[in-house]
Amino acid sequence: MITLTQSAIKELKNLLSKKNAAPGTGLRLSVQRGGCAGMQYVMEVDAAHDGDETVEQDGAVVHVSPDSFEYLKGCHLIYEYSLSDSGFKVQNPNASRSCGCGTSFEAKGEEGTYDPANDCK
Repeated sequence: MITLTQSAIKELKNLLSKKNAAPGTGLRLSVQRGGCAGMQYVMEVDAAHDGDETVEQDGAVVHVSPDSFEYLKGCHLIYEYSLSDSGFKVQNPNASRSCGCGTSFEAKGEEGTYDPANDCK
């Protein structure tokens, strides 16, 4: 389902350790309508919920919400180190395009259907 790079594993384990997270707690990864490209990634530290897909790789845990499965199949979670924008990033093969900041994407098959004006209603 999702794979994590070594940098993502290291930083996720560090994050959970700093938060004194309970066993089974991980990074919840989901998508929702919004952002500048139509769908935006949402990440938070949380326990598993009913129906989640849970991925554990080398001790790092990621929970994927059921309504986000189709958008996140085959993704790679990376942690990118940079002076201006370090953090978790998603490399998504299901995106036809991504915004410049990498936090939102347009899903393949949904090109041209997103109107940001509808997010405010």
